[in-house]
Amino acid sequence: MNQPLSHHLLTMAYQNAWANHRLGKAWEILTPGELAAPRVSFFPSLKATLNHILTCDWFYVDALERELRGEPPRPDCYVFFDDEEPFDQAADLRREQALVDRRLIAYCEQQRDADLQRIVTIAREKPQRDSRLRMLSHLFEHQLHHRGQVHAMLSGTRVAPPQLDEFFCAGEAALRAEDFAELGWSEAQIWGEGAEAVEEKNGSA
Repeated sequence: MNQPLSHHLLTMAYQNAWANHRLGKAWEILTPGELAAPRVSFFPSLKATLNHILTCDWFYVDALERELRGEPPRPDCYVFFDDEEPFDQAADLRREQALVDRRLIAYCEQQRDADLQRIVTIAREKPQRDSRLRMLSHLFEHQLHHRGQVHAMLSGTRVAPPQLDEFFCAGEAALRAEDFAELGWSEAQIWGEGAEAVEEKNGSA
């Protein structure tokens, strides 16, 4: 069955939350010193990178939600970057990331293909105007880009980086089942009615 583009965007929002949940179980073990330790990446530590992902998610999700509610762009949008590293503790970073991930899922649940070309404005010095589709696509790419850096930096710690490419294939449902149970999700919730039967068939093949 063909799925609308808006449904694919919703699955990307779920994938983002799932990957952060799985990755968060790894980074939450680290001490503040390990999070802040200098490492080779675009941002020089796990703490800096995780805070960057979080504050940028706040920035873009706020703009998306405002447009959806029919509100004007936030005039002080840079407030999200007044403190570029608002959190030092792994547990705080994981909690706040999970909260904004749920906001993004809730936003994508309300999308329909006919609405994806609506314009979202961010009140930068030169206002940024992009369609919902482009804004979401950029946000997902930004998350993937920097989450990959977190994954690589974890390789230099005492915590093994987890596998993060087991979300989309039907035959790999068993590999994400534990995470889905922790998150309170089901395969059918994300992929639609009949998804669990497909997973069971693939699992027994």
